[in-house]
Amino acid sequence: MGMTRTQKLLARAAGLAEVKPGQLVLARLDRVLGNDITAPVAINEFRAMGASEVFDPNKVSLVMDHFAPNKDIKAATQCQLCRNFATEMGIAGFYDGGEMGVEHALLPEKGLVTAGDVIIGADSHTCTYGALGAFATGVGSTDMAVGMAKGKAWFKVPEAIRVVLTGRLGPMVSGKDLILTLIGMIGVDGALYQSLEFCGEGAESLSVSDRLCVCNMAIEAGAKNGIFPVDDLARAFLAEAGAAPPREVVPDPDATYARTIELDLGAIAPTVAFPHLPENTRNFDEIAALGPVTIDQVVIGSCTNGRLEDLQVAAEVLRGRTVAKGVRALVIPATQKIYLDAMEQGLLRVFIEAGALVSTPTCGPCLGGHMGILAPGERAVATTNRNFVGRMGHPESEVYLASPATAAASAVTGRITNPLDLERL
Repeated sequence: MGMTRTQKLLARAAGLAEVKPGQLVLARLDRVLGNDITAPVAINEFRAMGASEVFDPNKVSLVMDHFAPNKDIKAATQCQLCRNFATEMGIAGFYDGGEMGVEHALLPEKGLVTAGDVIIGADSHTCTYGALGAFATGVGSTDMAVGMAKGKAWFKVPEAIRVVLTGRLGPMVSGKDLILTLIGMIGVDGALYQSLEFCGEGAESLSVSDRLCVCNMAIEAGAKNGIFPVDDLARAFLAEAGAAPPREVVPDPDATYARTIELDLGAIAPTVAFPHLPENTRNFDEIAALGPVTIDQVVIGSCTNGRLEDLQVAAEVLRGRTVAKGVRALVIPATQKIYLDAMEQGLLRVFIEAGALVSTPTCGPCLGGHMGILAPGERAVATTNRNFVGRMGHPESEVYLASPATAAASAVTGRITNPLDLERL
């Protein structure tokens, strides 16, 4: 029986000639990741199991990004625990202070992931790295502890959904609109413990930034992972980042898929996920029928949409315009390098002159941590990946998920706005 791309990666990591959906395999890990929320729990479990050293200090990454810069004493203590552990274990990949960034933007940027890797992270959006041809998935802190100690993890081999992409995205339409559209079609459990395997000539037309965004939100459809083919664009990205040589696999012609979904990228329109689930999507014809949806805050950033390409799009919309009175607009570059590049390109000036706030890299508001908490009854348009009840603050607040273009346009008007309509308003 033929294997899908994900199944081939797991078979190779498990030292097996082939694997089948539902099979349990023990796979070698190429990287283990934790952050300032999840790593402390893993470190405590690591010590409880009697481990004295990590399997490979060069393959463990600890990124202080969720409550960093430390928002309170508890956050500072969490980071201190990680810092001390990294020093004790000789972990090179400890990122804090001026070296930190939002983890799922930072690791690809630093060349720490490559095609063919098997990666676990104690963060659900670890599936981001499938954009570069890796098998990457989120795990609990206990699995992270074992992964740090043994360099291995158990997996149940997933079935796969093949997503065939054709055409090209239109102006002001991005990978965020694509993944929101897909989640709206299949639901938040539509790919439960399955692999979303993207392919087709449309996949090659997507930028690496768009692919990273799409794979980042695979978990929001319940998927075990998302993955793209490795093409010249991905290879160039990996080479520029200084990543290890890619170990590419391709699916067998007779691979079996649970279902096939075909999407024409040219038919994708700006899309918004209304509260309180990412599947609750609306296009702007539907939004127009609801009447104006006024907002209090806009957040442009996160591991989903805090990359340079995202900031460039937001700046294109905001240039020469002003954030609406009464709206707080936060722009958060995902890494220090992105921050510096945005500064050198003049993007930060555009944001500040428009009346937006620019923050140091942090996950901050995405998880309701800090740097943008919502009060009762407030609404935010965010380029983040989740809009659950209370996700960004008070349980009576609301989060609307959108692309950087839509978020920026909404900041200008003070209501949820189609970026394609902004010129006519």
